[in-house]
Amino acid sequence: MIPPAHLKTLIDSTYQERMAICLTCEHHSDNAKKNGYTSVRPDAHCTNCGCTLAAKTKCLSCECPLQKWTAVVKTQEEENKLKNDLK
Repeated sequence: MIPPAHLKTLIDSTYQERMAICLTCEHHSDNAKKNGYTSVRPDAHCTNCGCTLAAKTKCLSCECPLQKWTAVVKTQEEENKLKNDLK
């Protein structure tokens, strides 16, 4: 499913803002590896929640469990509006 242009812009800006935060976080897998964390996972992920950062940071209804960033879509009404925009 390909979102309309205005949602692509929102998703991209949300991703950029969140990833900037994640890149400086001690729980980012690349940063954690500098402190002895080991993993066989090849992806950049959060060592706290286990999520793949490339996906989670683009999810408009997702939040960081450490409260470093919050959901853009916070209510069912907002989510329904986005779903309607995708039709």
